[in-house]
Amino acid sequence: MARPSDKQPHARKVSLNRALSKLGLCSRKQAELLIAEGRVRVGGKVARDPSLWVDLERDSIAIDGERVIAERKVYLMLNKPRGLVTTRDDPEGRGTVYDCLEGLDLPYVSPVGRLDKASEGLLLMTNDTRWANGLLDPASHVAKTYHVQIASVPDEALLAQFRKGVDADGELLAARSIELLRSGGRTAWLEIVLDEGRNRQIRRLLGAFDIEVLRLVRVAIGDLQLGELAKGKARHLTAEEVAMLASRGTISGSSGG
Repeated sequence: MARPSDKQPHARKVSLNRALSKLGLCSRKQAELLIAEGRVRVGGKVARDPSLWVDLERDSIAIDGERVIAERKVYLMLNKPRGLVTTRDDPEGRGTVYDCLEGLDLPYVSPVGRLDKASEGLLLMTNDTRWANGLLDPASHVAKTYHVQIASVPDEALLAQFRKGVDADGELLAARSIELLRSGGRTAWLEIVLDEGRNRQIRRLLGAFDIEVLRLVRVAIGDLQLGELAKGKARHLTAEEVAMLASRGTISGSSGG
């Protein structure tokens, strides 16, 4: 028979650092700093262990003496400019996607997935971790559509090779679909649709054929289109858009944090 300490915690219990993140207050790393500084209390007692299990429905959590209240759920789409990194704080001092949110009245939000520094376009941000995890789950196969400018004009034979994919260090790099959008001079634009999230997948796939990527723009996630949203600007998703994306993920609905 398992000792009490060996038992699995109740499903609604999470570690203290994760609880602060799920409540939309800060990242887990920032939560660990607050806990280490003795600024967090659970049930009136200072808690210094970030792995402490807490019940979000029953336990009273306070920071600097102020009881923590769950923030409203926020769902954003951002047109990420090229040159920004998808992180909260960058040790190299580079600009981040959070620079685009300055001046907005928002709780702590996190990116849903990533776009690398040289990529641009549609990036989702939210404080609803359950909704985000549903979209990121590999089992969801949520389609992501990219427009990619390359430094060559591929013929149909080369496009067929792209579609077949390539083995890179034992990993098959392939796309759901690849189509030629337009070409002119020595460059062309491709529309590439992915339904999985491998690291730098498009750049590595094209790089295997010695194709240089000039621009990479994500233009859609599922049925959500980037549309006319200006570069560097963000907007709130509508309730219909939130529900639509939730239906594409491995969850239905967006509650639960």
